[in-house]
Amino acid sequence: MMMKAGYAEFVDEIVNDIIEPGVDDLLDSRYFRDLRAGKLTVRRLQGFAIQHYLHNVVVLKAFALGAIQHAATTATFLNYINAMNEELTHPEICKGFGLSLGLTEQDFEDAIPVFGPLAHTAAVIHGVYLANVPEVLANGLSNETMVQKYCTEFNDYLQKEPYGYDEDVREFFIVHMGADMEHTARSAKAIAELATTNLDQEKVRNVCRNMARFKLQKFESIYDEYA
Repeated sequence: MMMKAGYAEFVDEIVNDIIEPGVDDLLDSRYFRDLRAGKLTVRRLQGFAIQHYLHNVVVLKAFALGAIQHAATTATFLNYINAMNEELTHPEICKGFGLSLGLTEQDFEDAIPVFGPLAHTAAVIHGVYLANVPEVLANGLSNETMVQKYCTEFNDYLQKEPYGYDEDVREFFIVHMGADMEHTARSAKAIAELATTNLDQEKVRNVCRNMARFKLQKFESIYDEYA
């Protein structure tokens, strides 16, 4: 299916007017201001590792359940399987970041979701099960654009003093800098092809607006809970 120019302009609108300002707000939060200033504590870095690990595991389980529920429809079943395969290694890479910061396996076993990350994960899972296809794609476009941007920020600053972490420690961020660029490009193209009604376009805008708020709340909660 060819991307129609008018619908491609709609995708540019949501990226430029909603997602990118959301990224700017996130990167201007206390968490990332401290990161850039060299003042982000190990405890708050550990908090990200724990809470994002929990998120990654839940997303994998959601894809697995979705595949089972749609096993009778081959195309949908394979979409869930492919999505799960793309994310399969991410929990362990995220855990590896935390272990390199002094956390233990038991810390991850005993971890409890805190409010902001839990709300963000709940919104993502809502998008997996209860949204229509353009909303699912908007969920991915918004989330993965922000992930790519903040992973770039993490990677840039964690290799500098006073952190000085090598590539092995920064693997999670290095992987997501590249992989999520590919994911967002696919989502943007599909949204342009499928969100062709006023209602679907407004649903896409709503998902992107909400996801920007959830993502900011996630890092604000990590900052407070892991003080």
